[in-house]
Amino acid sequence: MRRDNRKHEKNVSDKIIMYSMIGGVALTVILIGLLMYSKNLRDDVKQGTIDLGDMANITNNTENTESASTEMGKSVEEAKNEINTTNSTNSSNTDKQSNTSNTTNKIAINTSNITNTNKTTSSNSNVNAQSKQTNAKAEATETKKELSFSMPVDGEISKDFAKDSLVYSETLKEWVTHMGIDIKAEKTTVVKAAESGTIKSIKNDPRYGLTVVIDHGDGYQTIYANLLTSEFVVEGENVEKGQSIGTVGNTAVFEVADEPHLHFEILKESIPQDPNSYLK
Repeated sequence: MRRDNRKHEKNVSDKIIMYSMIGGVALTVILIGLLMYSKNLRDDVKQGTIDLGDMANITNNTENTESASTEMGKSVEEAKNEINTTNSTNSSNTDKQSNTSNTTNKIAINTSNITNTNKTTSSNSNVNAQSKQTNAKAEATETKKELSFSMPVDGEISKDFAKDSLVYSETLKEWVTHMGIDIKAEKTTVVKAAESGTIKSIKNDPRYGLTVVIDHGDGYQTIYANLLTSEFVVEGENVEKGQSIGTVGNTAVFEVADEPHLHFEILKESIPQDPNSYLK
C-alpha cells in the first residue's frame, strides 16, 4: 500500500515538474513575442514620426514658395495705378508675350538644329564606319590573293612527283618515293622564285644539298634544292616572283648520280603537294 502511495506521489510530482517546464517555455515564448512586437511598434512609431517630419518640411517649403511668389507681386499703389494704365499694360503684356513666343521659337529652332546636327554627325559616323569596314575587307581580299606558281627554271622534268608510288633512284639503286620534281638544267643556270614571299631559310641539307625555302603565306612554302650557290638572297628577305635566288648545281647526296637539275617541292601546311598541279 505504501509502495502504491509512493508511486502515486512520484507520478504527481513528475507531472507537476513537466507542467512547470511547459509553462516556463510557453511564458518565455510569450515574453519574446511581446519584446519583438514592442520593438516593431517602436520602429513603426519612429517611422511615422519621420514621415510626419518630412510632411512638415514639405508644408513649410510650400508655404515659403507661396510667400516668395506673393512678395514678387505688385504693391497696392501699383494696383491702383494699373486701373488707369490698363491699355498700356495690355500692350506691354502683348509685347512681352510676343518676345516670349519669339524666344520659345528660337529655342525650338536651336533645339531642332542641334538634333539635326547630331543626326548628321551620327549618319556621317555610320558612313565612315561602313567605309572603314569596306576598306578592311578589300585589304583582306588583296592580302589573301590567289597564289600562282611559275617554273623556277626552264627545262624538262627528269623525275616526277611520287608520293603514293615509287621512282627508281640511280644514286641509291632502289625504288623510292620522291616528294618533288627534278627539273633538268645546266650547272649555274639561274633559279628564280616561283612566287613572291619571304626567304625562310638557306641551309645545307644532308640529303638534298644547298637548299633555299621560301614562305609564301597562307600555309604555302616552296623548296629549291641541289643548288650550287645562293648568294642572291639572305634569310628574312622579301622576294618577288621571278627574282633570282640561286643557281643550279649538283650538291644533293641522294641524287648525285643524276644529271644536273633543280629539285623543286611545294608544301601546304608542311604536306608535300604535286607541283604539276600548281605550276603555270
